[in-house]
Amino acid sequence: MEWLVVVLNFIGQQILNVPAYLIGIITAIGLMALRRSAGQVIGGGLKAALGFLILGAGANVVVGSLDPLGKLILEVTGAQGVIPTNEVITALAAEEYGATSAYVLVLGFIVMLLLARFTPLKYIFLTGHHMVFMSLLLSVVLTVGFGEEFSWLVVIIGAMLLGVIMVVMPAFAHPWMKKITGDDTIAMGHFGSAGYIAAGAIGQATGGRSRSTEEIKFPKGLSFLRDSMVATALSMVLIYMVFAIWGLIVDPAATAELLGGDDAGATIMAGFALALQFGVGVAVILYGVRTVLGELVPAFQGVAEKIVPGAKPALDVPIVFPFAANAVLIGFISSFVGGLVSLVLLAIWLNPMFGLALILPGMVPHFFTGGGAGVFGNASGGRIGAALGGFVNGIIITILPAILLLVLGEFGFANSTFGDADFGWFGSLVGLSVIGPTGLGVVLCIVLSLVLVAGASIFQKKVVDTGWVPGAKRDAFLAEKKEQPTH
Repeated sequence: MEWLVVVLNFIGQQILNVPAYLIGIITAIGLMALRRSAGQVIGGGLKAALGFLILGAGANVVVGSLDPLGKLILEVTGAQGVIPTNEVITALAAEEYGATSAYVLVLGFIVMLLLARFTPLKYIFLTGHHMVFMSLLLSVVLTVGFGEEFSWLVVIIGAMLLGVIMVVMPAFAHPWMKKITGDDTIAMGHFGSAGYIAAGAIGQATGGRSRSTEEIKFPKGLSFLRDSMVATALSMVLIYMVFAIWGLIVDPAATAELLGGDDAGATIMAGFALALQFGVGVAVILYGVRTVLGELVPAFQGVAEKIVPGAKPALDVPIVFPFAANAVLIGFISSFVGGLVSLVLLAIWLNPMFGLALILPGMVPHFFTGGGAGVFGNASGGRIGAALGGFVNGIIITILPAILLLVLGEFGFANSTFGDADFGWFGSLVGLSVIGPTGLGVVLCIVLSLVLVAGASIFQKKVVDTGWVPGAKRDAFLAEKKEQPTH
C-alpha cells in the first residue's frame, strides 16, 4: 500500500496543490466535452493555466511588498503575538500528517463532485492550495481526536468534511457573487467566505443609501486617481512613508535592514519602491484574472453539461478584485484597522479572561480577505458597506484564529494557526466534536456535515435560486434618485 500513498501524495501535492494545473486540466476536460479540436483543447488548457500562474505571480509580488511592511509595523509598535500564516502551520503539519492529508484531499475532492452531482449545491471548488490547507487541518484535528490507530476513520470523516465545506461555503456566498459579477457563471472558492458573507450582510444592513466605491468622484485636479492602479499604488506609498519615517525615528538600524537601505534616504526610497511594487502586483493579478475567466468560463460549460450538470467553478478570492478595485483598497485598509482594534480587545479583555492568544494583524491576509470583504460589502452597501465590511472581516480573522489556536494548542501547534475565517470556525467546531469518545466524535462530525449540507441546500433553493439580490432596496433608491430632475 506504500505505492498508493506515494501516488495519492503526488496527485495531492504536485497537481491538486497547484491551482494552475487544476484549472488547466478542468479547462481541457471542458473543451473536450464540448468536442473542440486537439489544438483548441491544448491551447485553452495552457492559456488558462498560464492565466492562473500570472495571477500567482502577481500575488507573490504583493506578498513580497507587504511582508517588509508587516515586519516594520511590528518593529516600530513593539507588538508581540502570533501572526496567523496558513503556509507556516501547513509546513509544520505536513511532516507528520502529510500522508493522511493526501488521502483526505483526493477522496474529499471525489466527495465534493458527488455532492455537486446529486444535491442542489452545484459548485466545484478549484482553489487547490486551500484544499491542501483544509485537508491538513482536518487531518491534524481528527488524528489527535480519534487516535493514530483509527487512521482509516480519519480519512473517511476528513474526506466527508472536506467535500462538504467545499460545496457549502460557495452556496452561502453566491447571492453576493452574482451581484458582483452580474451573472451566474462563477462562485467564490476561498476559505475566507465567512468574512465575505458577514461583509455582505453588514453592507445590506448599513449601506441603504450609499453609492458604490467605483463612483467616487475625484476633484478635477485629482482625476488621475480614477485609475485604480495609480490610486492603489499611491495609497501604499503614503502608508509605507508613514511607517518608514516612524521606523527611522524609533529604530533606524532595524528599519534600514527591513527595507534594504544603507542610510535614511536610501531606506525611504526602498519603501517607495516596495509601495510601487505593490501596485504592480495588483495590476498583474487583475490581468491574470481576466485571462483565466476568458478561457475557463466557456470551457467549464462543457464540464457542467457532461459531468456535473449546472455546475459553477468556485475560484480564489482575487477573481472579484477587477469588479470593484476601489472597494479592494478600502476593504484592505478597513480590515487592517479592524485587526488592530481586535488586538487591543484581545490584550485588554479576551486574553486575561479566556486565555486567547494575541493575534497580530498580518498584511497579506488582511489584503486578500479584506479586499474581498470590501467588494462584497460594496455590492450590497456601497462605500459604507465596503468600509464596515472590511472592518468586520478584520475582527473575524483576528478573533477566530485566536479561538482555533486553543484547539490547535492541544495538538502541539500552539505557536501558529490558520488565518482565514472558515478555518477558524470550521476547525474549532470539528475540534470540539472529537474531544470526547471516538464514537461520539464520529456522530457529531456526521451531524455537522448533514446540518451544513441541509442548511446550504435550503439556502440554495429558497434564496439563491429564487433570485434574491443583496442590496436591491438600495439599488432601487439610487436609481430613483438618479432619475429625479435636478434644479
